[in-house]
Amino acid sequence: MFILTTIEDLVQIKPQEFARPSIQAIKDSINAKYANKVIHNIGLCVSMWDLLNASEGLIGQGTGLVNVNVEFRMVVFRPFRGEIIQGRIKQSNQEGIILDLDFTCEVIIPYQHLPETSHFSRAEKVWVWNTEGTELFFDKGEPALFRVEQEEWTDQKPGIVQKDDEGNVIEERGTAWRLIGSMAQAGLGPTLWWGEQGEEGEEIDEEMADVKS
Repeated sequence: MFILTTIEDLVQIKPQEFARPSIQAIKDSINAKYANKVIHNIGLCVSMWDLLNASEGLIGQGTGLVNVNVEFRMVVFRPFRGEIIQGRIKQSNQEGIILDLDFTCEVIIPYQHLPETSHFSRAEKVWVWNTEGTELFFDKGEPALFRVEQEEWTDQKPGIVQKDDEGNVIEERGTAWRLIGSMAQAGLGPTLWWGEQGEEGEEIDEEMADVKS
């Protein structure tokens, strides 16, 4: 689910940060630049793991910013195909279900990847699985297991953001990356259906907790 990726880059330290220890200022600058950002074909950056190397700082002419060449390792969320992950149902619509992993909501379960006898309830605004005469609901807020089927990458090019007269954004760019998952297999879907979580689900929770800490 989580991998370490080595990155080399140039970061800038602002003058107001000069009073802080240099290492801490560099780490904060790296996290501000990369945390919660998507690197194309690499994954979603979570936080810096460790600093491998840093050059001496050079003050930029006319800016006062200190430029530092750094090499570091970043914790990246990049699950593999077929991996089982636990999330929480954020919302549902006719297209499928969106899951929340706390640090990202770019997880989509298309209706084609739900059990065959599922249907969308317009009144409840949830998906319902009809199985042997019993209705099981994909309720909002429920913990749920899903299997990773594929990733979708979108190469986002720089563009002008359109705004109306009041300054509100008219059209936002789509996400650069998202996961496509499935809940069509036995044992997947809301964990409430299958009783208490097994050891695999507990290990997933522990791994996510370690990264957040």
